Amino acid sequence: MGKEKNAQTLIIAILAVAVLVMSVGFATYSQNLTINGTATVKSASWNIHFDNSQYTETTGSVQATSHSITDTTMTYTVTLNEPGDFYEFTINVVNDGTIDAVLSSINLTELTAAQQKYITHVVTYNGTDYSTDQSNLSIPLAAEATVPVKVRVTYILPDSSSDLPSEDQTVTLEAVLGYSQA
Repeated sequence: MGKEKNAQTLIIAILAVAVLVMSVGFATYSQNLTINGTATVKSASWNIHFDNSQYTETTGSVQATSHSITDTTMTYTVTLNEPGDFYEFTINVVNDGTIDAVLSSINLTELTAAQQKYITHVVTYNGTDYSTDQSNLSIPLAAEATVPVKVRVTYILPDSSSDLPSEDQTVTLEAVLGYSQA
């Protein structure tokens, strides 16, 4: 029994020394690698707005009784007296930011079926006419670029005189240009 105990003690001692030697050997052969770097982030800005210095009325038949322009809103009031009268203006949209943008939607006030018989509302964006909502657009507006937007409201002669409004109508029109990052 004594020999057996000595053999066990010797085996445990040898195993302990082997584990110690392997630990030191592993530590000798392991190493950390470090990656250092520097990143510079430049300033950026998002600034799409109407250029109110570039507003022009291009009508011949009606003048607006009032209009106001902020960076993001153009409001006007106009009276169309008879079929053939129209009101039209052009204003530039400017991307003064550093981030390219995309015109992703144009939302227009939906005219009632009766109003559609005697009035049209058209937004022309960079030469393309829109008279209904458009939600899947992808029209680029690069940083520091400018595009013209024309709005035209026309009192049209309907097919039947019974479709003319029988009393004065006030129609509130809105066009919202939706931009997102390119």
